[in-house]
Amino acid sequence: MRHLILAFIACAGSAAAQQAADAVAPEAAAAGTIEALSPAAAAAIEAKAAGQVVEAENWMVAAANPHAAEAGADVLRAGGTAADAMVAVQTVLGLVEPQSSGLGGGAFLVWYDAKTGQLTTLDGRETAPLAATPTLFQDEAGAPITFFDAVVGGRSVGTPGTPALLEAAHRRWGRANWPSLFEPAIRLAEDGFAVSPRLAALVGGDAERLARFPATAAYFLPDGDPVREGATLLNPDYAATLQALAEEGAAAFYAGPVAAGIVRTVAEAAGNPGVLSAADLALYRVKERPAVCVAYRDFEACGMGPPSSGALTVGQILGMLDSYDLAALGPDSAEAWRLIGDASRLAFADRGRYMADSDYVPVPVHGLVAADYLAARAELLQGDDALPEAAPGAPEFDHALLLADDESIELPSTSHISIVDSYGNVLSMTTTIENAFGSRLMSGGFLLNNELTDFSFRTHSDGVPVANRLEPGKRPRSSMAPTILLREGKPVLAIGSPGGSRIIGYVAKSIIAWADWGLNLQEALALPHLVNRFGTYDLEAGTGAEAQEQALTDMGYEVNIRDLTSGLHAIEIGEKLKGAADPRREGIALGG
Repeated sequence: MRHLILAFIACAGSAAAQQAADAVAPEAAAAGTIEALSPAAAAAIEAKAAGQVVEAENWMVAAANPHAAEAGADVLRAGGTAADAMVAVQTVLGLVEPQSSGLGGGAFLVWYDAKTGQLTTLDGRETAPLAATPTLFQDEAGAPITFFDAVVGGRSVGTPGTPALLEAAHRRWGRANWPSLFEPAIRLAEDGFAVSPRLAALVGGDAERLARFPATAAYFLPDGDPVREGATLLNPDYAATLQALAEEGAAAFYAGPVAAGIVRTVAEAAGNPGVLSAADLALYRVKERPAVCVAYRDFEACGMGPPSSGALTVGQILGMLDSYDLAALGPDSAEAWRLIGDASRLAFADRGRYMADSDYVPVPVHGLVAADYLAARAELLQGDDALPEAAPGAPEFDHALLLADDESIELPSTSHISIVDSYGNVLSMTTTIENAFGSRLMSGGFLLNNELTDFSFRTHSDGVPVANRLEPGKRPRSSMAPTILLREGKPVLAIGSPGGSRIIGYVAKSIIAWADWGLNLQEALALPHLVNRFGTYDLEAGTGAEAQEQALTDMGYEVNIRDLTSGLHAIEIGEKLKGAADPRREGIALGG
C-alpha cells in the first residue's frame, strides 16, 4: 500500500514543490533590500517539496513564511523560550503575511510547560464592542445583510487581542528581553521585504475591495496597481507601531496614538463605519481557559475550549472514530472516509447548536466529549452508506437551555505557529484577522480584523435564540484548533492550521494520517484533503482525493471538487524533533 499512499500524496506535493521553488526566487531578486534566505531555510523548502520532515535535537519552529520561521529560530538559538520565539514569529507574520494575521486580530494559544507538566490555554480572541447590538448585521427589516457588505469596513471590526496575548505569554513564560523580540520585524519593515507569490496573488484577487480605503490602497496598490511578486515592500508605519510596543508593552496599543488611530479608522470607514471605541480597547483582557482534552487511541488531543469550537469538534470527531480500525482501512479506503466524513457531520451538528462564548451562553463542554455520549454517537456511523441526516445530539447539560442552530460564515484565512524550545516547552497557536485582509481597513501599518462576522447574523430562529448571536463584549465562536497531543501526559505532537471552519477537518485528518496510517509528519500534512462539514463532501482539486469521487457518490454523498488551501504546521516530539509545513503554503520548519 505504501506506493499507493505516496502516489496519493504526489498530486498535492508536485504543485507545492513548484510553489516552494518559486518562493525562493523573489528573495534573490530583492538583494540589497533584505537578506537572502539562510541555507537552513532553503534546505527546509527542499525537504517539504520532497515529503521529508526536518529533524533537530533541541528546538524547532514551524510557521507560514520563511522570514517568520527564521526570526523564531534566531530567538530559540539564542536560548529564548517558545513564548519568546512566538512574539518574533507573529510580528514578522503580520508584516510579510498581513492578509492572514497580525496586531489587528486575535489568537488562541495552547502551552505545555515542561517544568510543571501543566497545559495552559490563553484566549486572545477579539471581543464585540460595547456599542454593538445583536442586530448589527441586519437591515431595517431585520434580515441579515450580505457577508461582504458586513465585512468590508468598520462594522465588522472587533477589539484586537493579539498584542495583549503576546505580552501575556511573554510575562508568563518568556526569558528574552522583550524589545529584542521586535527587532526582526522592525528591520524588515524599515529595510523592505520581497512580496511573496501568495501575497501578490491575493492582493490581485482582492484589489477592488482593497481600493476602497485610501491607506490600504496606498500600501497594497501603489500607483493604482497591485503589488507584484518580488517587489520590495516597506512599511515604516508598522515599524513605528512595533517600536512603541517594544518600548511600552501592549499598553502602547490599547491606549494613546495607536489606539486613537484604530478608533478613528473604524469610525470613518467610508460607507460602512463601525462602533469600536477607546473604552473597548482599554477594557480588553486575555483570558485563561480550561483546556479541552479527548482520548484517541493512546493519546489525548488537547486544545482550546469555548469560544473556540476547535478542540471540542476535533475531539468529537476523534472520539467517535476511536472504536473503528482506521489503520486497517488505510487512506485509500472510501469506507475510512465515510467514517471520518460522517463523524465530522455529527460533530458539526453539535457545533452549530451548542458552541459559543461560554461567558455568555452555557456550553455543555463535558457532556459534548463525555465517553458515553461519544460512544452513542459513534453507533450512528455503523452501516455502509452516508447518514441520511446529521442532527445534533443531546449531551448532558450543566444547565437546561434550548438553542437554535447557527448560520454564521467563517471563511479561510488565518495562520498557525508550532514551536518547541530547548527547555521542552511546547506552543501551538492559531492566529487570525478572519477573512483575507480582514476588514480591509489599515491603521498603524497593520490590517484590522473582520472578526465580528464570525457571529451569527441571525439572533433567533423561530423565536429560539442562537448561541453564537452577537452581544456586547462577547467573543465570536471560532474554528481555530491549536492542538497538542499528549501520550502518558507528555507532548508528542503540536499541530494546527488556518482554513475557516475546515480547520477542524484539516487537523483531524492530519492526526489520523500520522497516528493511524503511519505517514511521516510531512506526508500527513500533504495528504490530500477530504472534508465534510454539513453533508457535501469537499475533495481537494488536482489531487488523489478526486479518486474517491465515485465511491463517495455511490454511498449517497453530494461531492464537490474544489481547492482546499490549508496551512498546517506541526512538530513531532520524540527522541528527535521532527517538523513539517503544509506544501500548499509558503511556510517551513526550522530546527537546531
